[in-house]
Amino acid sequence: MSREFPDWINPWKAAEGKRVFGGSIGFDRMPRLADLLAESHGEARFTAAFSSDGEGRAIVLLTVEAELPLTCQVSFETYLHRVRSASRLAVLQDAAEEQRLPEHYEPTLAVEGRLELVQIVEDELLLNMPQVPRKPGLDWTVHESGGDKPAVRSEPRQKPFAGLRAMLTREAKQKSESS
Repeated sequence: MSREFPDWINPWKAAEGKRVFGGSIGFDRMPRLADLLAESHGEARFTAAFSSDGEGRAIVLLTVEAELPLTCQVSFETYLHRVRSASRLAVLQDAAEEQRLPEHYEPTLAVEGRLELVQIVEDELLLNMPQVPRKPGLDWTVHESGGDKPAVRSEPRQKPFAGLRAMLTREAKQKSESS
């Protein structure tokens, strides 16, 4: 793990000095992410370049790369989900500022005037996680246990709304007759 960054920084001073921080962070230092991974070993590489925009906001151009070990929800196999992302973050002092933020910025909140780089990297990885992890190229055909042939339903598929049209037509007819 490479460490060329402090844990906490003042984002406005970093923006004023156009500072760039980078390195790698182990998944074990990101508890919210680690809970979702199949394995907690591994790391994310990042670069955080600070600057200011024309309105005096502290801006962070954040790039993150990682291969996240996820459990496929179809096969239950572990696979690596590649993340490569770049975001433009605007550092906010309080949540009320978010309403005035231009759409091309993503908000990040400074806590007591400080920003934790590990947290913004973890947030970026969480935003890039698939909602339902699925191993790429996986055949979705369901097979019976121990067989090579796709499973065949022995009972007919239920259609819970099959009689709805007839019921609505009857009700409409009854209302028109009673009017």
